[in-house]
Amino acid sequence: MITEKILDDQGIQNTLEQLTQDVINHHKNIQQLVLVGIQTGGAFLAERIHRNIKNTLNVSIPIGSVNIALYRDDWTKISYQPILQGTNITFSVDDKDVLLIDDVIFTGRTVRAAMDALFDIGRPGQIELAVLVDRGHRELPVQPNYCGKVIQTKRSQTVNVYLKENDGQDAVELVS
Repeated sequence: MITEKILDDQGIQNTLEQLTQDVINHHKNIQQLVLVGIQTGGAFLAERIHRNIKNTLNVSIPIGSVNIALYRDDWTKISYQPILQGTNITFSVDDKDVLLIDDVIFTGRTVRAAMDALFDIGRPGQIELAVLVDRGHRELPVQPNYCGKVIQTKRSQTVNVYLKENDGQDAVELVS
């Protein structure tokens, strides 16, 4: 196995700061925005983007996380029992600008599942997508509005995202 480091701690921090600035620049009415991280990596990244927005604008916007386990179209291939971690959205998404956040976009199926979960909660005014890494190979017509890093991969390769909150370190690696 060959492992190539794509982003280190500082690279992830810089990337998230740029993503945050792009979101702020695009959303003139930041109070209309809510952040929803896709569990688990996206939820940690949503917390960091939330903190960056608060530090930059001195405003706190709603933040939550969505569990897509029951919305996946492949969960029976992965396991007979999906792992349930609970969706944590304690605010209305109706007519809000929802920024879905995930660590990696690959086929687009995770994002589709997250949107299905959101629509079961309410009716967002719009949904945007922010990802740390876009690795290509879409199977669905889903593209991020905000993307930290685009990397060319083969379908057989794996992109691993390590975050301090879960893994004790920040790194993105491509494994061949």
